[in-house]
Amino acid sequence: MALFAKKLGIDLGTANTLVFVPKKGIVLNEPSVVAVSEQDNKILAVGVEAKSMIGRTPESIIAYRPMKDGVIADYRVTEAMLRYFIDKALGKWNIWKPEVLVSVPAGITSTERRAVVEAAIKAGAKSAYVVKEPILAAIGAGIPIHEARGHMVVDIGGGTTDVAVISLGGIVASTSVKCAGNRIDAAIADYIKKTFNLAIGDKTAEDIKIHIGSAVPLEEELSMIIKGRDFISGLPRSTEIKTNEIVKAIGRELRDMIKAIKDVLQETPPELAADIIDHGIIMTGGSSMLRNLPELVFRRTGVKAILAEDPLYCVAKGTGIALEHLDVYKRTIIAKR
Repeated sequence: MALFAKKLGIDLGTANTLVFVPKKGIVLNEPSVVAVSEQDNKILAVGVEAKSMIGRTPESIIAYRPMKDGVIADYRVTEAMLRYFIDKALGKWNIWKPEVLVSVPAGITSTERRAVVEAAIKAGAKSAYVVKEPILAAIGAGIPIHEARGHMVVDIGGGTTDVAVISLGGIVASTSVKCAGNRIDAAIADYIKKTFNLAIGDKTAEDIKIHIGSAVPLEEELSMIIKGRDFISGLPRSTEIKTNEIVKAIGRELRDMIKAIKDVLQETPPELAADIIDHGIIMTGGSSMLRNLPELVFRRTGVKAILAEDPLYCVAKGTGIALEHLDVYKRTIIAKR
C-alpha cells in the first residue's frame, strides 16, 4: 500500500491555490474562489470557473473567497474547495488517500493551524501537515535553509506579506502583515473612485496593477485606458490613467510592507544581519512582481533585494521539495496534527 501513497503539496493562498505533485510539478493553479447558490447553499463552481463569475453574478449566486488574509474565513467552503482541488489533482479514479502538506502564513495561531489540518483531512487527506510559508518559499527559491547562515525571505501574496529570517532550518525572526496584493488592488480602486468618480471592479483594479503599476515613480510612464461606471451619471465611461498616479495610490500599502521588513531586520541578531547584507533579501510570491518593488525595498532599507525566479511558484515548489524529503524536514518545519 505504501507504494501507492500519494503525496500532494498545497499552497493554499488567499488569491490562488496551487497543487504540487512530486515528480510531476505544479499540476493545478486556480483562483481560491467558490461560487455558492444562495437558496440551498450549494457549491456551484470552484476555481477558474468561479472567478469568472466574481462581480458578474445574479443575486442568487455568490462568488466569494473562503480564505481571508491567508487564513480560513469560511470553514465549510474551504473544505469543499480543498476537496475539489485534491480530486482534480489526483484524477477521479484515485482510491488512495494522499498525504497532504499545506502552507500557512508565519503569523498563524494554533487554532487557525488546526482548522487547516482538519479541513484537509475532511477533504480526503490521509494525513496533513502544515508548514509556514516563508520556509517553503525559501526552499522553493533554492535557499539552503539548513546552513548556519541568515537568509531573509519576503513572501508577498494576495492576503499576507510574510517576512522571515531563516537560519539552521528554523525561523529566527518573523512577522506577518495582512497587507498584500488584495490591499493594493483595493487602494487602486479607491483612488480611482475618489479621483475620477469612477467605480471599477476588483478584476479591473488587478489589471491596472499588473499592466501599469510600479513601486517607485517612473520617468517614462506607462498608461492604460480604464473602463467603469461613473458615480455621478451612473453611466459607463472610460478614462486614461498613468503609472505615477498608481504609485501615489498604493503608497500607504507599500509603506506597511516596508515597515514589516524593517521590523524584522530590527529584531535580527547582528551575525545574521551581516549575512543578510551579504546575500540580500529574497522576494517571492505573486505580488513581489510589482514593478520596481525590489528597488523600493533597497531604497528604504539599504539592503539589496532580489526577486526569486518564478516568484509565484516558490511556495508550491517548496511544498513539493519538503514532501519528497519529509524525513529531513519533519524536525524543522512540520507541525504535527
